[in-house]
Formats: sequence, structure tokens, C-alpha cells
Amino acid sequence: MERYKYRAINSKGRPVRGVIAAANEVDLYSQLQTAGMELLDCSPLSKKNRLNLGVRLEKVVTRDLIELFIHLEQMQSAGVPMLDALADIRDAIEKQVMRDIMSEIHRDVTEGSSLSESMERHPKVFKNLYTSLIKAGEETGDLTSSYVQLVDYLKWVDKMQVKIKKATRYPMVVAAVVFFTIVIMMGYVVPQVVGFISNMDQELPFYTKALMATSEFFQNFWWLVLSMPFVIFFAVKILKKISHEFAFAIDKMMLNAPIVGPVIRKITIARYAQTFGALYASGINVIGSLRSARQTVTNMAMFEAMESVEEYVQSGSPISDAFNSSGEFPSMVVRMLKIGEESGNLTKVLDQVSDFYTNDVDETIDGLIAMIEPALTGILGIMILWIAASVFGPIYSSFENLNF
Repeated sequence: MERYKYRAINSKGRPVRGVIAAANEVDLYSQLQTAGMELLDCSPLSKKNRLNLGVRLEKVVTRDLIELFIHLEQMQSAGVPMLDALADIRDAIEKQVMRDIMSEIHRDVTEGSSLSESMERHPKVFKNLYTSLIKAGEETGDLTSSYVQLVDYLKWVDKMQVKIKKATRYPMVVAAVVFFTIVIMMGYVVPQVVGFISNMDQELPFYTKALMATSEFFQNFWWLVLSMPFVIFFAVKILKKISHEFAFAIDKMMLNAPIVGPVIRKITIARYAQTFGALYASGINVIGSLRSARQTVTNMAMFEAMESVEEYVQSGSPISDAFNSSGEFPSMVVRMLKIGEESGNLTKVLDQVSDFYTNDVDETIDGLIAMIEPALTGILGIMILWIAASVFGPIYSSFENLNF
């Protein structure tokens, strides 16, 4: 189907712009009429226009999906037919990009597609995990339970995203402030302070010479100093896409890093356990749940460890033994899983594992942030002490050589 860019007027008389897939302009007009909008003009999107429009369109965030599945669960529980529920949700959504997606889903379901099949046509919004849970609900006839599982999972994901941003953005901002402070001090302040020292007729100590050499380097190559962090970042990013071995080595190094590594490990295990538990509770088999849960793992070293879990389970090993063999799960977690298997209450145990790591991530991130600020303050203090010693040291030495 062709995707069309359109302008329309909604039921309140307000102008609306968006993008929607349609078989032709007649189909587009029909879809907008069904959604309570009057078409003003439209044009098919070329590839170039799609790229440009993609920058301007609003992004569907996790909280939009939470709201969507809450509405679906409420209407399903109230006995509202699927098509009516989708139409009501489509008309109630304010974010235009989400309204267009729901219009396409409503049309696909009207034409005979299942809800999971309709959502699969929008992989950037509805990930494989979401459609797997919906498909499991369709097969068991209990979509309400799938919606509840998705809402719980997405709320957990949203909470985890906030924690990850908290763990990365604050240190990056503080580190950037310290970095630019050092660049300004070395490139502008220090040359003015130590300029007269070079004219003193005496032997300068090594730390003063080092400061003057460093300051001179910053003056001559400030552009290199400022651009180097960005060059390194993008170079690593590109090399990770090109070379699997390089990407694995970087991820392994990050995982073994003394401060960042434990945070990455705990966040990964919490996400993996939460996803596995949600899929398993919805009725998806163990292998399918493990495979989908592994797709949430972004660190390649951890990803390969989770692959070994699947291989062990496929060979007939208990889940607890498979998790133990990966070497990434503590013995306490393995014992909890073993008890869950023996008691037949694995879903509850997986939720407990996820809760345990979620709380642990909270404490680790709070401790990390509490440590970063004084550490960076200490770096600035050392820099200022170095400058003070380099400047005042030679001055005091010159006083000793004066004869009164």
C-alpha cells in the first residue's frame, strides 16, 4: 500500500496533518471519513519525503502504548466489540502519528486481519514482544490477560528507562561541565597566569613546566581536544556496526568495567527476567519466551550468555541449570529458579527475580550518582591545586633568592 501525506479537518473544525497507508485516494478518503475527518488534500510520499517527514512527526513513546493497552483492556473487560473499541480509541487519541497508526490497524482488522497481524505491520511501534503477547491472548481467547501483562510490562519498562536516563545523563552532563572547565582554564586562564613566570630568570620546577606545556598544547590544538570525544564516540559506534568482534570486545569491556559494568549487568538481567516472566505467564512456551526475552538484551557479551541458556534448555536441562551455566546469574537467583520449577510457580519467582534486580539497580544508580559528583569535584580540585602550585611555587622560590 502507498503511504499518503494528508491535510484534513477534524470533527471540531481544527486542521489536522498526518501520514496514513491507503490503497488509493478513495480508500484514504474513506478512512478519514470513518475517523470523523474531512480530507482537504493529499499526496503520496516519496522516499525523500518519508525521511524528511519522519524527523517532524511525533514519536510514539512507551507511555502512549501504556495508555493504548489500558484502554483496550478496559473495553475488552466491558465487552465492547474489537472494532468498536479500536474506533473509539482511534478517535480519542490526540497524538496524530498514533491516530494514523490506529486508523490503519482498524482498517486491517475490518478487512479480516487479527489484531496481532495488524500490529506486526508497525514494527517500529509494536515490537515483537508486544505482538507475541497479543497473539498468545488471541490463541487462548483471553486477550484481557495479555493486555494486563503488557500494561504491567510497559510500566516496568518506562520505570527502567527513567532509571537508565538518570544513570547516564547526569554523569554525562557533569563530566561535560568539568571537561569544558578544564579546556577553558588551560586554554585561556592558565596562559594569562603563568605568562610572566616564563620570563623569570630561574629554573622552573617540573610541574610548572608540565602545566605550561599542557596549556600550550590546549592553545594550539583546542579544536582537537574539543572534537576528540565526539570523534571517538562516532568511531566506536561505526566500528561496532561494521565488526562483530569489535562490538563484542567493547561490550565485554563495558561489562567488566569496575563501576559501569555492575549497573549494565543488573539492568540487563532485570529486563531479561521481567520479559521472560511476562511471556511465560501469557502461555508462550519456554523456548519462545527465552528467545523473545533475549531480544531485549543489547550487550553482546550478555546476549551470547543468554543464547547458551536457550541451548541448555533445548537440550533438556532444567531452566535453573541453564541459567547457572551462563555464569551471569548469582547462585541465589539460580536457587530461586530451582524452587520455582520444583513448586510449579516459576512465573512468581521470575517476578521476584526482576523485582530484586530492579531494587538493586535503584540502589546502585543512587550510589553511582552520589559518588560521581564528589569524584568530579575532586578532579577540579586537583587541577586548581596543580595550577596554584605551579604558579606560586616559582614565585616563593624567587623570594628566597632576594638579598636585602
